[in-house]
Amino acid sequence: MAVKIRLKRMGKIRTAIYRVVVMDSRTKRDGRAIEEIGKYDPNQEPSLIEIDMERADYWVAQGAQPTEAVAALLKHYKDGTLKVAEPKTSKKDLYEAAVAAAGKAEADGGAATTPRKKAAAKKADEAPVAADTEGSTAAAESTDADADASADKA
Repeated sequence: MAVKIRLKRMGKIRTAIYRVVVMDSRTKRDGRAIEEIGKYDPNQEPSLIEIDMERADYWVAQGAQPTEAVAALLKHYKDGTLKVAEPKTSKKDLYEAAVAAAGKAEADGGAATTPRKKAAAKKADEAPVAADTEGSTAAAESTDADADASADKA
């Protein structure tokens, strides 16, 4: 039986993810594998390559032939020429940074960050003064209306 180490395609239509598998050369591309020994995701930046080198060496020693693509991946993996993605900051650290930034903004005077909020804050500060003047004229008009109504009845 001719055994090959090749890629098995997985994932969505335009977002392919591959598994590095050991399988009989006569099986279809996505058919049943003897063993899965790694992953390859070319969509990430840098590409994700994870291969169990002990199992790959074992299968090569048993006579399995890697395809050209897998041979290139094995070469990159053995040489250590892989680009490694920077570790992502945890959500907890991002949250704490956001809370610290919000606390700093409140310490600066609690100023609004958008023009709309600033305008609303100014209107809210001016509104009670304007309401008092409007209220007194409205009260005077209602008093005049009451007097006119009582004069009409009499």
